Amino acid sequence: MTTQLLIIWHSRTGAARQMAQAAAAGAQAVADELEAGDRFDLQVRPADTVRAENLLAADGYIFAAPENLAALSGAMKECLDRNYYHVLDRINGRPYAAMITAGSDGDGARRQLERICTGWRLKAVAPTLIVPMRAQTPEAILAPKVVPEDWLARGAELGGTLAALLL
Repeated sequence: MTTQLLIIWHSRTGAARQMAQAAAAGAQAVADELEAGDRFDLQVRPADTVRAENLLAADGYIFAAPENLAALSGAMKECLDRNYYHVLDRINGRPYAAMITAGSDGDGARRQLERICTGWRLKAVAPTLIVPMRAQTPEAILAPKVVPEDWLARGAELGGTLAALLL
């Protein structure tokens, strides 16, 4: 029997994508350490490609997105809106984790994502990681980002935790 972890991400400037990649690397490292082989299926998908069948096929989820104007990024929110009712009451109890990249705060996006996951009756396995990118000027906000190594390590740990829980 195969266990699937689905990592859904959206990124405008690269930070949330880097966090999703770190989580994927951490998840794969744990699966390799546990010698999961064909028992573990890791799917990393941009939010705009995720359909209800992807959510239904997964046993657990990691969401990675930026906060934009004190809310979850539009593409991630659209993904969740598009799929919400198609999977409602069909994914209850599945574990999830989340990562929000933010200029400074991230709390608005965190609350929004956690409310959606509560509606889906998903089970949080860790507090949402809010990655402060400290971008405060229009130029810094729009510039490509490089996530500091310590935050990437936290993302990898989160991915490894979810993989270990699933396996």
